[in-house]
Amino acid sequence: MRRTLVIAAVLTLAAAAALSGCGNDDDQAAAGGGTLRIGYQRFGGLSLVKARNDAPGVTWSLFESGPALTEAIKAGAIDIGQTGEAPPIFAAAAKTPFRIAAVSQPSPQSEAVLVKKARGFKTFADLKGRTIALNKGSNVHWLLVRLLAANHLTLSDVNVKYLKPAEGRPAFDNDQIDAWIIWDPYFALAERPDVQILADATGVADNREYILVAKDAADAKTEQIKSFLTTYEKTTAWGIANPDERAKVLAPELKIDEPTTKRALARAAQPVAPLTDEIGTELQAIADGFTELKLIPVKVDAHELIDARFAGAVQ
Repeated sequence: MRRTLVIAAVLTLAAAAALSGCGNDDDQAAAGGGTLRIGYQRFGGLSLVKARNDAPGVTWSLFESGPALTEAIKAGAIDIGQTGEAPPIFAAAAKTPFRIAAVSQPSPQSEAVLVKKARGFKTFADLKGRTIALNKGSNVHWLLVRLLAANHLTLSDVNVKYLKPAEGRPAFDNDQIDAWIIWDPYFALAERPDVQILADATGVADNREYILVAKDAADAKTEQIKSFLTTYEKTTAWGIANPDERAKVLAPELKIDEPTTKRALARAAQPVAPLTDEIGTELQAIADGFTELKLIPVKVDAHELIDARFAGAVQ
């Protein structure tokens, strides 16, 4: 219980610090010119860039989840941010002005449905009529949609409770919910002998990492962003080639012990992928799925979100 409360407090304080840190520097507020402002989460390629100080001169803001990060883009507080596959769709539906500048290879094993072994659930279908917690608008939101469809269920067949990671962990630990759908590193932190991985995204969702760029910044800081993306790709490749060193560098940054960091990175960290039209097609399927379920209020044209100017910055 004490470990749970400490983790929850750290996550909450980190999120609060990120939000309070965004937008209070008037000299940085304009998208044109000046320092690149990067929004990152407690995992992913951008965390490694920060931990290694591979992009000196940029400013960093920490966010607990993708939806919180896209809100900062909408507010004009950051230029670049890293999210999963669902936040770009929710952000586009909310009229957030951004473009997609880079994407990773899929990492379906780094998000999962967690349950307590004592509950006796054998398959995802066993969760019919049960309470499932997740962060609204995050990558795990799409995983829920896909798992429901794969098991011939609908949203009306389960009780969905929207909880941020810092809220979801104590609710899960204290048996206030039946299942928690979560991504790494929160996923890895929750793993213990009494916890069962009921399902992950293998075969149902790609779970890529997306690099989003505020539209004004994409226009005014094009070359700076291209240079940063090149660094991001090189750092990501270094981490994949050097997993032990990567874990040692990232563990202090993430405030997570090294074995947990290494376990999570082994399934989550993926190389950068080409930014092609196929990515737009993949995102369009996600957007259409959310539209059909009335989880977003408008239809989104995902292909318009891909910014071809940055396709050559990474290979």
